[in-house]
Amino acid sequence: MAGLFDLKDKVIAVTGGGGVLCGVMAKSLAKAGAKVAVLDLAEDAAKKVVDEIESRGGTAIAVVCNVLRKETLEAAKEKIVAELGPVDILINGAGGNKKDATTSADMAFFDIPPEAIRFVFDLNFLGTVLVTQVFAKDMAARGSGVILNVSSMNAFRPLTKIAAYSAAKAAVSNFTQWLAVHMCQNYSKEIRVNAIAPGFFLTEQNRFLLTDEKTGEPTPRGKTIIDHTPMGRYGEPEELVGAVTWLLSDAAKFVTGVVVPIDGGYSAFSGV
Repeated sequence: MAGLFDLKDKVIAVTGGGGVLCGVMAKSLAKAGAKVAVLDLAEDAAKKVVDEIESRGGTAIAVVCNVLRKETLEAAKEKIVAELGPVDILINGAGGNKKDATTSADMAFFDIPPEAIRFVFDLNFLGTVLVTQVFAKDMAARGSGVILNVSSMNAFRPLTKIAAYSAAKAAVSNFTQWLAVHMCQNYSKEIRVNAIAPGFFLTEQNRFLLTDEKTGEPTPRGKTIIDHTPMGRYGEPEELVGAVTWLLSDAAKFVTGVVVPIDGGYSAFSGV
């Protein structure tokens, strides 16, 4: 049974690898014996994850790139192939929101600048498509590979205030299904494409939107989330690892084109 989940010596590229959630994924995959390329726009963040991996005896390299600039992605791929070998697995984890694309007391929906919407959509959707174009081309030529996209619970149920982010993640989910079919029909039945849809996890980006900085108690928005999560809590980043390992390994050899919620039951609860 253990062999089903084996990722030893697989070369895995993780975009957004310097972030909280993808950083945890990168460290866990390295611990499982994979060779991990931590791709991030922020060099310091990527190196911090790599340093931790190497301190535990793992193999990893930090690679600076911009998921919206194809030439930096091509350079990143060349570096990874030269130092680790051909990429077996791609995790598209880069993404995020922008304050200017979020409705608030100071920002009505009608006043959201088009450039803010475009930034969020490009970062999440185009930043998945461009990376996949660069890295999946070699998979297509080789006839094997695994791609894992990071969607969001917003793709299932758009949250208030963040229209651009919700729409962009819905596009990631749709693209995941489209690409899974495209790769099987046009290149190889041995190329799988799936996505995870995390629910609510505390990160440095959202911590003080969801919890009070002084008391640690949930904010009104945080309380609403907890009340609509049957498990009654936020997820821990490490709780993504099991599903990620399953989808990347031969344990999911007949699984392609799915978007797996990891959300404590949030998507199953009607609110009543």
